[in-house]
Amino acid sequence: MHKEKLHIYFVPGLAASPAIFEFIKLPEDSYEIHYIAWLIPERPEETIEEYALRMCKEVTHVNFALIGVSFGGVMVQEMKKIINPKKTIIISSIKNKTEMPARMRFVKKTSVHKIFPINSFSNIEKYEKYAFGKMLKGRFKLYKKYMSMRDELYLPWAIDTIVNWKQETSDPDVLHIHGTEDFIFPVNNIKECVKVTGGSHIMILTRAKKINTLLQEML
Repeated sequence: MHKEKLHIYFVPGLAASPAIFEFIKLPEDSYEIHYIAWLIPERPEETIEEYALRMCKEVTHVNFALIGVSFGGVMVQEMKKIINPKKTIIISSIKNKTEMPARMRFVKKTSVHKIFPINSFSNIEKYEKYAFGKMLKGRFKLYKKYMSMRDELYLPWAIDTIVNWKQETSDPDVLHIHGTEDFIFPVNNIKECVKVTGGSHIMILTRAKKINTLLQEML
C-alpha cells in the first residue's frame, strides 16, 4: 500500500532565508519538504496572531508538520494555534516568555531595541568593505548568504514581536531541540528539550547531521 508522505514546512530564523535548511535532509519516500519565507509586515503594529494567520496560508496540505528555528520556532507555535499540524518541532528557540534570557527581558522593559540603527542590517553591503581579517569577512559572507529579509519594516517588527511575545506557558505538544552552547537562548533557561551537546544557535548549519537524526526520530 502506498504510504502518504508527511509534508514538512520549515520556517527559518529572524530575517533568515530558507537557505539555512540546506543541510537538512529527510527520506524522500516519507517526507516532502516545503519552505515558508518571511513576509513583509502589513503595518508596524501587525500582531503576531495576524502575521501567523498570513503565514498559515502558505500551508497547502492536510498531512503536515511544522518546524521552526529561533524566531521561526516562535512563529510555528503561533501557527499551531490556528491550524492542526501532525507535529510541531522547534530548534534553537523558546516555548514561552519565561525561557527568554535576562537581556531580552531588559530590552522589553526599556524598549532600547527601538533606537537601534536597523537600517545598518538592511544595507550590509555598505559596511562589508570595512571588514578586515578572515573571520570578519567570513561573517559578512554568511550574513549575505543566509540573511535575506532586510526590509526596513520587517526587522523592527520582528525584534519587537519576539521580545514582547506573551505566551505564558509551554505547549506540551511542541517538541524542542536545543544546543548546550546557544548564546542567544541559553540552555539554562530552557525546560523540556532534547539537548545537542556543543550545539550553538546556528547548529541547523553546523550540526545538521545530528539534527537530521533527531528530526526523523521525532517525526
